[in-house]
This record gives sequence, structure tokens and C-alpha cells, in this order.
Amino acid sequence: MMMVRRGLLAWISRVVVLLVLLCCAISVLYMLACTPKGDEEQLALPRANSPTGKEGYQAVLQEWEEQHRNYVSSLKRQIAQLKEELQERSEQLRNGQYQASDAAGLGLDRSPPEKTQADLLAFLHSQVDKAEVHTGVKLATEYAAVPFDSFTLQKVYQLETGLTRHPEEKPVRKDKRDELVEAIESALETLNNPAENSPNHRPYTASDFIEGIYRTERDKGTLYELTFKGDRKHEFKRLILFRPFGPIMKVKKEKLNMANTLINVIVPLAKRVDKFRQFMQNFREMCIEQDGRVHLTVVYFGKEEINEVKGILENTSKAANFRNFTFIQLNGEFSRGKGLDVGARFWKGSNVLLFFCDVDIYFTSEFLNTCRLNTQPGKKVFYPVLFSQYNPGIIYGHHDAVPPLEQQLVIKKETGFWRDFGFGMTCQYRSDFINIGGFDLDIKGWGGEDVHLYRKYLHSNLIVVRTPVRGLFHLWHEKRCMDELTPEQYKMCMQSKAMNEASHGQLGMLVFRHEIEAHLRKQKQKTSSKKT
Repeated sequence: MMMVRRGLLAWISRVVVLLVLLCCAISVLYMLACTPKGDEEQLALPRANSPTGKEGYQAVLQEWEEQHRNYVSSLKRQIAQLKEELQERSEQLRNGQYQASDAAGLGLDRSPPEKTQADLLAFLHSQVDKAEVHTGVKLATEYAAVPFDSFTLQKVYQLETGLTRHPEEKPVRKDKRDELVEAIESALETLNNPAENSPNHRPYTASDFIEGIYRTERDKGTLYELTFKGDRKHEFKRLILFRPFGPIMKVKKEKLNMANTLINVIVPLAKRVDKFRQFMQNFREMCIEQDGRVHLTVVYFGKEEINEVKGILENTSKAANFRNFTFIQLNGEFSRGKGLDVGARFWKGSNVLLFFCDVDIYFTSEFLNTCRLNTQPGKKVFYPVLFSQYNPGIIYGHHDAVPPLEQQLVIKKETGFWRDFGFGMTCQYRSDFINIGGFDLDIKGWGGEDVHLYRKYLHSNLIVVRTPVRGLFHLWHEKRCMDELTPEQYKMCMQSKAMNEASHGQLGMLVFRHEIEAHLRKQKQKTSSKKT
């Protein structure tokens, strides 16, 4: 038994040794088989100094070239197959659309390309006609009017302020900036088109651009009116462009000569001698010394302080050699609408451009040209949105003194706001004012008459241009709302009074000033207690 057990152990030990040796042999063979070949073996290229080295290289290169040609041919075949499949899929999709449209009774246009292009142009021109470019569109209320934004090469003046926007700003958004630049460049291309100009005409550049207005109607497109300097003094070039949610289109090119366009500035007045003296200083500088094509009509109510007002007029007339003014005296209580109506109808000359103005308005000579360029008898009236000044006593309360008036007239969120609820300052031709029926003379006192006239123009076929203007300011003055006003007028007056004082943030600081002062007192007490 012991002998059998020993023999079995010896046999098992031999088998184990043989298995180990077999595994080692297999491992060696595997390593030899997997060892990387040398460069010469891998590339299978003969040595350069071998007898057949050059021919070998050429043979290998030819073989590689043939492989690349085959690969390129294969790719071309695959691309051709993909094109055929894409064309088949497109045909299937088109046929499916035709079948669906025929089933729905729509019948898509299968006209030739020429007719399709003509239909597209007709559609684009129909968008222009709908967008109040050539004629006005009747509107139900003043809220339906889409205002314009105005812009120069540097800034954009916009009505929608909100929390993140300002009354004037450089266009930060790249798409908006590119849009306005494209409009100016398109206008310059038209102005410099050799086919439309004489051979020796001067080239127009961006420096000739004065200002532009634009507005977007979401279902039609964007309208641009761009004004450039003309070839002579008081001459301008205007380009009207339209972008109907597609390529920008030239609608009209105009040459405008404003050398003989007189503006009759009509100012209704009662008392307020100091304000009138300030107004005449501005009028003398901008209208008499710089512009020179302005008539002034002052309609004065009552007799109190009338001599002082006449004296200011006479002094300006003598000092500036100015005779182009009319003074009308009316009895009865002050009525802004009546004063403007009487002043407009008093004019006996040919058709004249009227600018309805208040005594607390400051304007620049550039605004006078803006007034001329945005009005046209029988076609267009201008309702600028002026910038209303906040109470300087609040704005500059932390300064030692309020700065001079010219330094206050800065368009910023902290200094004022666009008076988009006011329709009193307006430019329109006398013929349009008479034809529309003038003011409602039954309205007495403050407010209401300007909105009534504005609504009448919106209900007419005239184009109403409504846009913020950088050269027209409403100077701050304390507003008193009289008890004689109707409840609606009194509410409007108080709203205007609140809007005139300061910005939202500044008014908030006034409302919470007691809490701020209490906080400061506590801080001082803490500081003094730490020192002791």
C-alpha cells in the first residue's frame, strides 16, 4: 500500500514538472511571436544603398499612390450616392407638402422662379404700404401709436427706459448696433451711387449723417428715416429705408431745401415774467442769432404784468434788430388751447410751419431743423417727446450751488425723463391745423386740449411722427394744481407734479430720510461710546 502511494506521488510530481516546462515553452513562443519588428521589416522598404533601393522606393510610392486614388474614388462614389439620396428625400418631402396642401385646399405656388421673385417683391412692397411709410394709418387711441427712437452716430435716444435701460445710451447690444450701422451704410451706398449722381459730386461719408429715427412694428418690419447734410447750407438729404424682416430696402430718396422754411413759434402766456425773460434769452440765441428763419407769436391773457412782457420783447427787438414777432392780447382767464388756436389763425401769410411752445421750454437750433424735417403739409405732423428736467434743488441738493442752466441740460436717468405723456409741444403746418379743426376751445385751464388735438391727427390719414428729441427740454418749475380743475384734470396735474420732482430712487431717499437720519444718529452714538 505504501509502495502504491509513493508511485502515485512520483507520477504526479513528474506531470507537474512537465506542465511547468510546457507553460514556459508556450510563453517563450508567444513573446517571440509578439515582439515588434524593426523599422526595416515594418516598412518593408529596401535600404537606400541596396542594389534595388531606388526601384523599390518607386514601386512602394506607386503602390501608395494607387491606394490613395482608390480611396478618393471610393469617397466620391459615397458622396454621389449621398447626393442622390438627399435629392430623393427632398423630392419625397416636396411631394408630401404638395399633397398635404392640396388636401387642405391651399395649393402651394409651383410658378417659375421669375414669378416667385415678383410675388416676393410684391409682398415686401405691401409690407411697406402697411407700415405707414407713404400715408398715415387711422388709429383708435393715442396708445396705439408706435413711437420712434432717435439716434446719432454716438447715441440712441429711447422711450422704453425700464430698470436696465436709460433715456440715452450707446447701443450696447451688438445686434442693435450692427442694425443701425447697416442702415447708415446702406443709405451712404445710395447717396454715393454713380448712376444717381453727377460725375463731380462730392462723396458722402458717415460724418455727413445728422440724425435718424426708426421704429419696429412687429408684424411689418422696421422703418428708418435718415437725414444727412446737403450740398448747400440749409439743404439736407433724407433716405427712407425699410427692413421687412428681410433684406433692407430703399423706399425713397429726397433732397430737402429748408432755406425758406419759416417757423412760427406760438407761446401762450399769463404773467410769469421771469420765465418769459429766460425764454427770450434762449430764443434770441437759438432763433435770431443762429437760425434766423423764425417768427414769434406771443398770445398774452389779461393785463397784469403785460407792460413788463412787452418791455422784454421790445428790448430784444432793439438789441438783436428783430422785428419778426407778433403780440396778441386776450381778455379772460388763461386757456392754453385758446391761446394757441388764436395765434395759429392770426397768421395772414402763406402756409407756415407752426411750433406750439410753452414759456418753460428750452430748445436748440438743431431742434428747429428737426421740426422742419419731420413735418410736411398734408402728409406729416411732428410730436416730439421732450426731456423733462427734475427739480434741481433735489438733484443738486448735496452741492454748494446749482450749476448754470446749460450744464443742467444733460440727458441722464438722474437728471430727468422723457415726457412721453405730454403732447403739448408739436410742429405742424397751419393748413393741417386748420383742416383738422384746431383745438377744442371748450376745454378750460390746464391739460386735455393737446391730447384732444393729438387724437384727431391719429384718426386722420396724416403720418404722426412721435420720437424723443435730444434738443428739446422742459425746464423744471413748481407746479400748482388749482381747485377749479375737474377731477380728471386735477389727477393729471398731480401725476405730472409727482413725475417732475425727482427720479424713483431720489424720491425714495426723500420718503425714507427719517430712517436714514435715525441710522446715522445710531452710528454716531456707537462711535462716540467706543472712543470713551
